[in-house]
Amino acid sequence: MSERSLDLLEVRAVSKHFGGVTALNGASLSVATGEVHALIGPNGAGKTTLIHVLSGALAADHGQVSFAGEDLARRSMHQRVARGLARSYQITSVFPRLTVLDNVTIAVQARVRDWGTSFRFWKPFSVDAAIIAEAHGLLAQVGLPGRAGRLASQLSHGEQRCLEVALALATKPKLLLLDEPMAGMGADESARMVELIEQLAHRVTLLLVEHDMAAVFRLADRVSVLVGGRIIASGEPEAIRADAEVRRAYLGDEI
Repeated sequence: MSERSLDLLEVRAVSKHFGGVTALNGASLSVATGEVHALIGPNGAGKTTLIHVLSGALAADHGQVSFAGEDLARRSMHQRVARGLARSYQITSVFPRLTVLDNVTIAVQARVRDWGTSFRFWKPFSVDAAIIAEAHGLLAQVGLPGRAGRLASQLSHGEQRCLEVALALATKPKLLLLDEPMAGMGADESARMVELIEQLAHRVTLLLVEHDMAAVFRLADRVSVLVGGRIIASGEPEAIRADAEVRRAYLGDEI
C-alpha cells in the first residue's frame, strides 16, 4: 500500500472479561482501507476474543468498535456482515455433506436474498443462473475451480480453508477477518494460502491473525502486537521487528 488511507476499522479501549479472567484489557487498534493488517501475539493474548468482538459473536464489556464510521455496538453478526465485515474461523466451518459448489451458492444466496428478513432462502437456488455463475467465479478466485462437484468433506484441510474464504468473499466484504488461516497446514498448503491472501489484498482490506511469522512479515502492511489483552505496539513490519518490548514479550528468538 503506497500511502495510508482513511481508517475503515477503529477499535478503542475494548475490554472483555470472562468471570475473573481478563481476555481484553483496553485493546485499541485501527485498520486502514486497503491494507493488510496483521494481529500477532502469544497464545492466550486475546486475539480470537478480539475477532469475536469485531464480528459480533461476543459483546465487549467496555470500549467501542467503529466500522466505516458507524458504531457497531448494537449491530448483530448478520448486520455487520451486511455492512461489509466478514470473517473466517480458526476451525474450518463448511457444510461437509454438501458439494463445494452448493456451499458457495448458499453463501451467495444469503447475500442476494437476505435470509435475515425473508423466507425466500427456501426457494430452490439451483435454477438461478446468476447465483451459480457467481459461485463458480468465487471458486476460481480461491483456486478450487475443479472441485465444484465434490463433497466439501472430500477436500483436503487446506482446500477446506480456501473454501471457507470463498464463503466469506460471497458476502462481498469491505473488510475480511482471517483467523489463523494457515492453522494445521503443511508447508505446501501454507504457501498456497499465502499466495491467495496476496491476491485478496488487491481487492479487500484484511485483518489477519496468524502465528506464522514468515507469512506475517511477507504479507502485512502493518502489524499490531497483542499481549495480555492489550496492544503493546503497532506499526510497519520492520519497526515491529526492531521493537525491544515486542521482542521481549513475544518475538524473542524467532526474529
